[in-house]
Amino acid sequence: MRAVIFQDFGLLPTLADVTEPPCDRDEAIISVKATGVCRSDWHAWMGHDADVALPHVPGHELAGVVDQIGSEVTRWQIGDRVTVPFICACGNCAQCEAGNQQVCDNQQQPGFTRWGSFAQKVAIPRADVNLVALPAGIDFVAAAALGCRFATAYRAVMTQGRVQRGEWVAVHGCGGVGLSAIMIAVAAGARVVGIDPSPAARSLAEQLGALAIDGSSGGSSDVVAAVREVTGGAHLSLDAYGSVQTSLNSIQSLRKRGRHVQVGLMLADNATSPVPMDRVIADELEILGSHGMAAHEYPAMLEAIARGDIDPAILIGRTIPLEEAPEALATMDANAHPGMTVITLQ
Repeated sequence: MRAVIFQDFGLLPTLADVTEPPCDRDEAIISVKATGVCRSDWHAWMGHDADVALPHVPGHELAGVVDQIGSEVTRWQIGDRVTVPFICACGNCAQCEAGNQQVCDNQQQPGFTRWGSFAQKVAIPRADVNLVALPAGIDFVAAAALGCRFATAYRAVMTQGRVQRGEWVAVHGCGGVGLSAIMIAVAAGARVVGIDPSPAARSLAEQLGALAIDGSSGGSSDVVAAVREVTGGAHLSLDAYGSVQTSLNSIQSLRKRGRHVQVGLMLADNATSPVPMDRVIADELEILGSHGMAAHEYPAMLEAIARGDIDPAILIGRTIPLEEAPEALATMDANAHPGMTVITLQ
């Protein structure tokens, strides 16, 4: 099969012929129809994720058709249209038994701990636990955004963030996950501000119903002051980018008893971030993490999409063939293309 593969971190990936993945007893082989290019893939390519072993095929936001199933798989048949969370759970550990598959103790991650979906086929472990049926009304390109950025944003806003109608929500970083968070918060009846240095990203945030703030103007203190001037202090603030500065800005943007949700990955030099604990204590702030969404939580999100409350398809900035994926991955951090980039395969 054809796949995008890199032999060393930071070295431009290549499109190559590789061996198709074998199908273990509890696995399903998915014929990939669409897969997103996410900043997490860029982190993996740069060597920021210790779980990535070389050589490596990236990709974790996927939608496609079941091509093959293992002998222990009972819930799925060849030809089923599916998507999958980027965290594949074991289904047996204490976290899974409690319904928290997104923090499974034995999790596997296509595109990180194992080869991913920048390929014609990908193997998904524990298929009965991890595959999600794709409704007929959602096409593969839109569904490719669900496995990471959109689903992560949905849980971050609705479950971890506990957004309420009329609240002020600040979203720091208007890339794929940030724009998803804006759409979801607006649909929930919140008032939203989107903060980003990119004029194109801010324009998209405004189109989704947010007020836009320039994240580059005058430094951190000015960004925080601008958010607080508009909101009086956010009830809920999300760092959807993942840096020391955006995380700190998000926390400092909160009003008393506000809630910060860290959504953007904090890796490499940003892994250890200062937290203003004096403010956390004095203002009784909540500091929360959000790490994807379990497969069993997808129905509520899919129902909201079916009702037309939210529409991940409008967040797609461009679609590209697999041949263009190496360059798209390598330039991911340059913010050259607002919205989500999705690779389409035949």
